[in-house]
Amino acid sequence: MLLHDLTIKDLKQKNYKWYWADFVNPTADESSLLSSFFRFHPLAVEDSLDEFTQRPKIDFYDNYIFLVLHAIHHETLTPLEVDVFVGEKFIVTYQQKPIRNVNNLWDRIRKDDSFGQGPFTILHAVIDHLVDDYFPPVYAMEEHINSIEENSENESIQQLIERLFDIRADLSKLRRSVIPMSDLLYRIIHSERLSHLKEHHRLYLHDVYDHLLKLAEMLESYREFSSDIRDSYLSVNSNTMNSIMMTLTVITTIFMPLTFIAGVYGMNFKNMPELYWHYGYFIVLGFMGVTALIMFAFFRAKGWFKIGRTRERKKRKINIQVKY
Repeated sequence: MLLHDLTIKDLKQKNYKWYWADFVNPTADESSLLSSFFRFHPLAVEDSLDEFTQRPKIDFYDNYIFLVLHAIHHETLTPLEVDVFVGEKFIVTYQQKPIRNVNNLWDRIRKDDSFGQGPFTILHAVIDHLVDDYFPPVYAMEEHINSIEENSENESIQQLIERLFDIRADLSKLRRSVIPMSDLLYRIIHSERLSHLKEHHRLYLHDVYDHLLKLAEMLESYREFSSDIRDSYLSVNSNTMNSIMMTLTVITTIFMPLTFIAGVYGMNFKNMPELYWHYGYFIVLGFMGVTALIMFAFFRAKGWFKIGRTRERKKRKINIQVKY
């Protein structure tokens, strides 16, 4: 039978089979119980009270283990630390900020006595709930990347690239939690110092480890996918810029000899016989026009005016597929 709403005095007075103590947004006096009542190692207590988020890890002590776990804030994708002390007869969780999944698990246990198998059952449930909460933001990123790839709203390439960089930053945030969490689960499953861990507990934890491996593969696939889309858009943008620069270069090249001719006859020297020709103005204009047509025909024969194909390629939908 499971008992609820016990106090610290109750834990002192009776010898329970096992218990779970959960600290949620604790006060200074409540936090001091980690040292004064539970007598956890000062280094573990220091890691728990530290305001900076620790990297997921596991530390072994004489009769318990200390774990740092990460939950994910769905809006900011920043990690939220959950510290766990686990022994054969107790599990203590410490949350500086309330973690929704851990609190939901606490409420679920109050209504379901099937969790009365011991601290390591609770540990598996806590880790499993935290890891399952990673999937919604990862799936949201997949939809976000697909929307960028489709570009149904006809956004500019600059806007799409900025969105891609934001997504890649979010992917990096998630990787900084997923990869260390998978390393942590691997150590728990294969550690020889946890010989008292029952086989069915290892199987359940191995299932969570598989989920983390799937998450890591998905994040890596999305990074590659976003890189491919980014490179494709950058290539399209580069081709467009090259087309524009080529057009401007051709126009400038055609006008160079025309500007030279106009500059020569724009000088203010008196002894220039051509200035007194009756039809000189029309002859110079005709010569300039012929020069421009000859240069235009030459550049066209060289294929410098095949800009339409590049523009047509820009309008094509970029279709990239990824497997994971």
